[in-house]
Amino acid sequence: MKARHSAWGGALLVCALVLPGSSVLYGQYFRTADYWKTHRHEFTFGLGASNFLGELGGRDQIGTNFIWDLEISQTRPGLSIGHRYYLRERLSLRTQLAYGIMAGNDNLTNEPARKNRNLSFRSDLFELAMMLEYHPFMEALGHLYDIRGVKGQQSPRIGLYGFLGVGACYFNPQAKFNNAWVNLRPLSTEGQGLPGGPSEYSNFSIVIPMGVGLRKQLSKVLSVGLEAQYTKTFTDYIDDVSGNYYDNDVILEQKGEVAAFLADPNLGTPGLPSEYPAGAQRGDPDDNDAYLFLKAQVHYKIYKYRSRSKKYRTRLRRQKIVF
Repeated sequence: MKARHSAWGGALLVCALVLPGSSVLYGQYFRTADYWKTHRHEFTFGLGASNFLGELGGRDQIGTNFIWDLEISQTRPGLSIGHRYYLRERLSLRTQLAYGIMAGNDNLTNEPARKNRNLSFRSDLFELAMMLEYHPFMEALGHLYDIRGVKGQQSPRIGLYGFLGVGACYFNPQAKFNNAWVNLRPLSTEGQGLPGGPSEYSNFSIVIPMGVGLRKQLSKVLSVGLEAQYTKTFTDYIDDVSGNYYDNDVILEQKGEVAAFLADPNLGTPGLPSEYPAGAQRGDPDDNDAYLFLKAQVHYKIYKYRSRSKKYRTRLRRQKIVF
């Protein structure tokens, strides 16, 4: 009887010693529900291409909407820098500053009316936006349950996210005249600010960026990715073309020869006007401008440990299960 009691006592003693250790082991080597809070802050750097969707250039047809009128040859550099803050494990808020060069040229299309119009432009564009991102698939390293030193079921290394935001952009359309770039807005090429003409347009516009991105984890703090962004604007003047032709004689009198030429530099193609009269269509005011970014990105996470102790951080990095 005493031996039986001794056996039960020994078993209870072993359980008392092992079970607390098991709970510590579980909590130490498995990710908890709030693990993502250790890296809520992330910096993002992007480099790639930008392209413009507007009245100028485009495919060999009458202007169409969205990417169906994209002119690949007018692709220019684009870059961005941003900060991402995770509100939830799969929901983040990104603040981004982006730069791109927008360009368009009617000489690049074989559609007769657009080619005869012979308008062209370029503009540096700066965008500041805040975007809400949703990550249905999260990238990660190691074992699915973050068990250090154990091989087995791997966690996904590829992540996917979509985003939608709001922001503002600044642009300044220019055209080349005698091998020099000339600012178009002060020239009132469609009669902006002149008698009977439209109001002057602003160099700023509200924008709505949207898109998708892919991410691949390289290390605990570093990942790379590819992101495609389409941005809708609320202006039709990024290329300085929107409405109708204005009386060119008035532009010549009020703004000078350079303004008169850039307002109507048509080629005089046989069968098409050699000079467009006031009121003739120059652009499409019902279709606002848009632009695209396609960027390769680098993401860097900032980890925040629960303890500032250097000893704790070292132990966290070196921890490993041994069987």
